[in-house]
Amino acid sequence: MSAASVEFQRLSHQGLEPTHFEGIDSALALKYYVLFAKVKDEIAVCLGEPYLAESLGFLSKYEIAAPIYLLDQESFDRLYNRFLEQRTDRELSDIGGADDRINEVAEEEEGFSLAEFLRNKADLLNSEEAAPIIRFVNALFYQAIKKGASDIHIEAHERKGEVRFRIDGALVRYVDLDLRIINLVISRIKVISNLDISEKRVAQDGRTQVNIARRTLDIRVSILPTYYGERVVMRILMESAEIPHLKELGFEADLIAGLSDLLEHSHGIILVTGPTGSGKSTTLHSFLQRVATPQKNVITVEDPVEYKADNINQVQANPKVGLTFAAGLRSILRQDPDVVMIGEIRDSETAAIAIQAALTGHLVFSTLHTNTSTGAITRLVDMGVERFLVSSSLLGVLAQRLVRKLCEKCKIEDELAESYETEFGLKRGTKIYKAVGCPECNHSGYKGRRAIGELFIPDDETVALFKETIEEHAIRDLAIKKGMRTLQRQLISLVADGITSMDEAIRIGVKSK
Repeated sequence: MSAASVEFQRLSHQGLEPTHFEGIDSALALKYYVLFAKVKDEIAVCLGEPYLAESLGFLSKYEIAAPIYLLDQESFDRLYNRFLEQRTDRELSDIGGADDRINEVAEEEEGFSLAEFLRNKADLLNSEEAAPIIRFVNALFYQAIKKGASDIHIEAHERKGEVRFRIDGALVRYVDLDLRIINLVISRIKVISNLDISEKRVAQDGRTQVNIARRTLDIRVSILPTYYGERVVMRILMESAEIPHLKELGFEADLIAGLSDLLEHSHGIILVTGPTGSGKSTTLHSFLQRVATPQKNVITVEDPVEYKADNINQVQANPKVGLTFAAGLRSILRQDPDVVMIGEIRDSETAAIAIQAALTGHLVFSTLHTNTSTGAITRLVDMGVERFLVSSSLLGVLAQRLVRKLCEKCKIEDELAESYETEFGLKRGTKIYKAVGCPECNHSGYKGRRAIGELFIPDDETVALFKETIEEHAIRDLAIKKGMRTLQRQLISLVADGITSMDEAIRIGVKSK
């Protein structure tokens, strides 16, 4: 088959599924970007324009009686990635049933060579490397993405090692492995993260980038020595393309409207509060994407930088060299910013500079670790910020949580105990549901999460109250009286609507008030 004799039919916006062409090695064809799929109910050859030279060279060696289509880039990439995913699934199945084979190569893999194994630029799914340990680590990243995991935990116990994924905020066991294999896996992770492979006595922190199925993953790696061996936690960081828009965060419409109004201000401070893992960083970055324009200078100081965004300037805090949040914020304010985001207000110095920045014409976003929106006032004053400065600069406080949603496939009705009726204000006869677990939800009983939030916006009456007291209960009672919908009320609504369980609501922190 020569290039001159080929006539291409062009196809675009196709969602094709991979298929096999008899007599052709699919893995070899994939290497030369020759894909097969059913088009109009017949098997066809699908090519991509950037790879025509390699593809036609491969096709010239075969007599293939099939139509040839030239796909647009998006359709080709989608089909190509589906081939990669299928191949990785097969490899993972092979590895899963090949513990003996992994043990056989264990001794050979004891001494890793940085030059040989450091492949940060290569696509892991498309790697030709056959070593089972390397293939297992590659597949680990792939499976984590496929299952929607935010973190990968690898830990050693007395008799075995364990790999777990954090999915929807909860850790789910993925696989148990021999301790020797766990050590080899950790060594491989150290290599691709540029960490010291021989050092096992101290904690190490690193970062790596991998390309998997044409997608770049930025991964933060933390290694900690424990009693039975090293423990690794890898946080999968997101890119700007994955940052949800404000309306996609899952909050109620009234709350989104309130946030949108706050983001129209040119100066002042907006705080997001909540415990670790409640989605504060995601919300802050959705704020930044909302306000970032070519006319504005947007700068952040974060620890760590969790989302890479092309349209903003991001500074990684590094306390070891003196670049704390406070020091970074001081430097940022000399960079003529319009919008400033501080990853977290941790101390009185950072709080004071952030409030001053808000008062001097900057729009400031940051987070605080408080359980409620109104508790942010007390926390700032406890940090040494004067009351009048808080009331003058604070635009609003959003307290948020991420609530796991019950799996629709397996949830079952739960009994409404009398204690629930009295303590949580549920009406008699309300149907509530509980988690069970099935393959659809990884046997957790939950699938997906939803954000809830309470938005506190100080008004004149609230500011007047600041002058008399900063007692949280008084401020909170006034905010509720003026229409603030609390986290507790929203949680109870989700339980009553069958979206989540009472167990989950209690875990998140339902109180009777």
